[in-house]
Amino acid sequence: MDGVLSKEHIILIVTSIIVGTLARIITIKEDFRQYPSYPNGYLIHLVTGFVAAALGAVAIPALMTKNFVAVTFLTLAIQQFRDVRKSERESLKDLENTEYAYRGDAYIDGIAKTFESRNYFALIVALATGITIQLVDSKSSLVKIISGAIVGFLFLYILKRFSKGKTIGDVAEVNEAKIEVKNHELYVDGMYVSNLLGTENAAQLFQEEGRAVVISPKKDYLRVTLENFGQRQAALFEATRTLGVKRYHFTRRDFENGRVVIALVPIINDIEKLIEAVKKTPLLESTKKSESVMKTNMVGRE
Repeated sequence: MDGVLSKEHIILIVTSIIVGTLARIITIKEDFRQYPSYPNGYLIHLVTGFVAAALGAVAIPALMTKNFVAVTFLTLAIQQFRDVRKSERESLKDLENTEYAYRGDAYIDGIAKTFESRNYFALIVALATGITIQLVDSKSSLVKIISGAIVGFLFLYILKRFSKGKTIGDVAEVNEAKIEVKNHELYVDGMYVSNLLGTENAAQLFQEEGRAVVISPKKDYLRVTLENFGQRQAALFEATRTLGVKRYHFTRRDFENGRVVIALVPIINDIEKLIEAVKKTPLLESTKKSESVMKTNMVGRE
């Protein structure tokens, strides 16, 4: 009967939605950054992931039944995902004044793009699952379902590998740094940081409870990335978000050798956690530079 989906199409759609939604669940993980928040943040992203998977799942049956109008809903999905990015960006900006340190516009933009792209994961995985089920030549529904699931999760693995970014720990050494207060001026590993420690109590607090790390780029060209203000702000944010701030937090860079300093008086006084938080700070897309491209550009100008 026209307008009624066949059993095969129902199996295809349901399987694709389940695999696509699972792909979104897998890519949501509450790491040391505690984002997204649980449970409301999870719920929002799971629902949008389910919608993305549903859109990918119905595309194949729509084409098979020559319902080309239904396929145009994929264009609406693109707009919906862009709205997710916009909403995420606005939400994070609204929270800026409530944090120990600012995330910064560059970090917020990166987070928003990440959540948008993960909805595409769900859509593509569901679409790949549906295409596989349709192409597998078998009378067994179980064989089709298993084949579709395998291909779907293979696509998820490829997409995750392709989109995986680097962290500060991949491109730099992060080590504990020595704190000194001279005439109410803060120095870290001999580098001047601040003159805001204007009282005896402030100087004593930083000397007794202050913690600092120094970030040293593994290659000279990586200074362009690590000394970027947005990147330094992201590292400071992760440090303060992980350990909290009792008072004072600074980030400074050494113009001579490219070292970057993160210094603060944390609530949780644990230098290992501080080092780990800085190491795991993502390299922002807006700050990354390719050494090969930089060399090519230089050669082109000679």
